[in-house]
Amino acid sequence: MQSILIIDDDKDICTLVSNFLTKKGYDVTSSYDGEEAVTNLKKKEFDLVLCDYRLPDTNGVEMIQRIKLIQPGAAIVIITGYSDVKTAIETFKHGASDYVVKPLYPDEILITIKDALEKKEEKAKSAVATGKNKKSTTKDDAYVDGVSPQAEVVQRHIELIAPADMSVIISGETGTGKEYVAKAIHQKSDRNEKPFVAIDCGALPKELAGSELFGHVKGAFTGAINEKPGNFELADKGTLFLDEIGNLTYENQIKLLRVLQERKIRRIGGTADINIDVRIIAATNEDLTKAVREGKFREDLFHRLNEFRIELSPLRQRREDIILFAHHFLNKANKQLNKNISGFAPAVEERLTAYQWYGNLRELNNVVKRAVLLTTDDKISIESLPNEILSASAYRSDTAVSAGDKLQEGNLLKSVTGNAERQAIIDVLEKTGFNKSKAAEVLKIDRKTLYNKLKAYDIKL
Repeated sequence: MQSILIIDDDKDICTLVSNFLTKKGYDVTSSYDGEEAVTNLKKKEFDLVLCDYRLPDTNGVEMIQRIKLIQPGAAIVIITGYSDVKTAIETFKHGASDYVVKPLYPDEILITIKDALEKKEEKAKSAVATGKNKKSTTKDDAYVDGVSPQAEVVQRHIELIAPADMSVIISGETGTGKEYVAKAIHQKSDRNEKPFVAIDCGALPKELAGSELFGHVKGAFTGAINEKPGNFELADKGTLFLDEIGNLTYENQIKLLRVLQERKIRRIGGTADINIDVRIIAATNEDLTKAVREGKFREDLFHRLNEFRIELSPLRQRREDIILFAHHFLNKANKQLNKNISGFAPAVEERLTAYQWYGNLRELNNVVKRAVLLTTDDKISIESLPNEILSASAYRSDTAVSAGDKLQEGNLLKSVTGNAERQAIIDVLEKTGFNKSKAAEVLKIDRKTLYNKLKAYDIKL
């Protein structure tokens, strides 16, 4: 029986979700704050943790870090309100598997939990993979070609670099599909019958990163009761995907550089070198060149990894792809929920195309999945979309609108100007890490004016 820990200060949510999951055959434990959760994590091993982003004594990011330190193998699903989706998506850098949005729907929670546990099991299987034939993708997880100019460039780059066996850096925002691109490169390479092993460097506790990457010998440290091969050995003759590469500690950056130079590894506590033949594909949503300038990332390692680079544009910059991916996720959700929704109402497609999608493909997938869950007709109607997507502040004036939503000609210029200003504010906030004082300074306005504009444009932080 798989075990789940729920962490939420709302006791009613804990009770309802716990009862539902118990009926579905899971062993469920509830905690109402971070400290109680830590106590439970130290007492019992869990397969998955369902954690509210906002807790009385901590937040989602800090809780993920504590979970990963105590139980690095546990899958983590974040509970959040839709206004916090953009923030919750940042938790993926630290090891979250997925997120669900309040109000919670039992079927949605169940699907998300099953997906997270399935990914966890796939990772465990790859951890024991040797030279056996192993496919890295399923039909649902296959890479989907876009139709935008940016997507066409990415596809050409995949075809070009796949057989070349060079190291690759894939850069792009969280949720843009970096792992899918890495898998596509692997599948089109001569290594496609060998293992594809993915490791999230952002989710690795500092104390365990070396062991996960390079393995350890028995007795190398407290708790090392058996020898363990690292991910480099497991990926031998295949491809090792290092996600969030910028989060590696400086010490492990040095060890990784040695591996790339000498094609040898040494297990933690070991004395013998082990030859390995692995192709490295790294991914990051950070600016590694900036990290190099700031001394946070080794320049020699960057150049070793950066033999070829693929940059993925955010979904809001390739709007031609939005409906294509929406239909892909619709088909996936139909199978998961045993439904037969045929498509989207025209008004829904307009709103999906107009929305900014700061969570990119991951957010789009979750929105479509929830809409399928809520839909009882043949097509997804506008009532099944979250209010944030329907709000006027998220709706761009340069997108086609239905007759009832058409702008008056006299208001068109004002609307275009307002949307441009709103987007400029959001861009500056992102670049300053949502520091309002710094953002106001960059925008050359005072804090009071910035707060007024945040309220006027309904920008929620």
